[in-house]
Amino acid sequence: MKRRNFIQLTSAGMGGLLLGSVPVFGHAVHPDAYLETVDVALKKRLADAALNAAKAKGATYADVRIGRYLQQYLFTREKQVQNIVNAESYGVGIRVLANGTWGFAATSNVTEAGIAKAAAQAVAIAQANAKFQKEPVQLAPVKGTGEVTWRTPIVKNAFAVPVAEKADLLLAANAKAMENGTSFVNSNLFQINEQKYFASTDGSYIDQDVHRIWPTFTVTAVDKTTGKFRTREALSSPMGMGYEYLSNPAPKIAGPAGTGLQGYYKYYDILEDAAAAAKQAKAKISAKSVVPGKYDLVLDPNHLGLTIHESVGHATELDRVLGYEANYAGTSFATLDKWQSKNFKYGSKLVNIFADKTQPGSLGYVEYDDEGVKTKRWDLIKEGLLVNYQATRDQAHIIHEKESHGCCYADNWSSVQFQRMANVSLAPGKTKLSVDDMIKNVEKGIYISGRGSFSIDQQRYNFQFGGTVFHEIKNGKIVGMLEDVAYQANTQEFWNSCAAICDESDYRLFGSFFDGKGQPAQISAVSHGSSTTRFNGVNVINTARKI
Repeated sequence: MKRRNFIQLTSAGMGGLLLGSVPVFGHAVHPDAYLETVDVALKKRLADAALNAAKAKGATYADVRIGRYLQQYLFTREKQVQNIVNAESYGVGIRVLANGTWGFAATSNVTEAGIAKAAAQAVAIAQANAKFQKEPVQLAPVKGTGEVTWRTPIVKNAFAVPVAEKADLLLAANAKAMENGTSFVNSNLFQINEQKYFASTDGSYIDQDVHRIWPTFTVTAVDKTTGKFRTREALSSPMGMGYEYLSNPAPKIAGPAGTGLQGYYKYYDILEDAAAAAKQAKAKISAKSVVPGKYDLVLDPNHLGLTIHESVGHATELDRVLGYEANYAGTSFATLDKWQSKNFKYGSKLVNIFADKTQPGSLGYVEYDDEGVKTKRWDLIKEGLLVNYQATRDQAHIIHEKESHGCCYADNWSSVQFQRMANVSLAPGKTKLSVDDMIKNVEKGIYISGRGSFSIDQQRYNFQFGGTVFHEIKNGKIVGMLEDVAYQANTQEFWNSCAAICDESDYRLFGSFFDGKGQPAQISAVSHGSSTTRFNGVNVINTARKI
């Protein structure tokens, strides 16, 4: 049975089996509660109650996720704190296989009796779904872990930092932007802590404590004589780190000479970036509008990450390749026949793109997925050739793999886990190359930094990307800012135009904090690493031109 059909049928079944209150966004909670945890021995006892109940009702496999999801979001504008959100969501999701078919149920009644009841309902749903199942689910084997724990290696828990201190930092960033000429500024701080306990009939009991953080802002400069305005977003990346991302200065990576840009990795200086953003937003008002045509593009990691995400990350998700998933921009052109040919040129020989859930600091960094599979790194594109996809336990056999890639996640205890993107990244160049040295060899080009608008077709093939900051390159030098830039290509042509990649010293992470997929929609967080990369002869359009 396809996942889409499974969800459709399960949702219909759940109408008569609603399991109490299921808070979608959680309930309000006092910040003091953020430092509390649930006793691991209690979670194991609850998990065993679920697994035993599922087996007693006829499940051949069962897993249980006990999740406590904490969010704190701060929103400010100019000199005001606009809103502070403190939310908690706590409950249990139980997935079972019965009669070769998946069933899922969830409950916020976190007691042995409540969980056992939900497990029995999950089995009943599986048995009902089995009437529509054409082939039984095949699960790739997983060796039980026993009792293990893992925690994001943070230095400073962001939830332990007083709210006032965090709000003051955002207001200070706003003040920096205003001092440097911006008319409006919004700044936000997003913090997530997922306390996830997974257990399965394979013999796994996995306790994980996952932390993520994202400071960001948008400044707007206005020319009051013309009414023209321009914005510039923060060049931070959401990270799988603690508050040290904002408070422990680490070396930065300078942008190209003549741009005034900084690349941030293990530390983000929001005050410095806010000041620079204000100046650049003002400069964009008088920047030259781009002349359409072919350009060599030099793409900063903070921009290229989104292109990787849309044209490679989602395109190599096996459920999209198989047509099981089509929400949020469709399926994938990277079909099985192209992979089976072993000669499909996704990109030039310089292009090595890998999936990796083990990269420290990345948003997707965990030790086990939501099926109890130990995470790892593997190749998707090797020297330009498509060599693999991203798969879960019940998909591995389709691509002749003996084990899952560890790509199965849910965004909440109340959501069923399904295939989500791993961190997908472009490997840095093997030859020493700085950004300035790369630009020296560009006669007619554009340097692009930061994310912008984007569009991609229903097979992840034809696309258009904008950006945040654009600089014109002439005869090997940055000569000024440009505006109204967007580039168009198809995925295969674009990656085959890759002509140079900076070395590892320029490697940084881009991130998507709220990546949507599925129906009912779920969110996930994922990073994409790269060094600055050059693409030759890409078609650039002027987004301000009227026909």
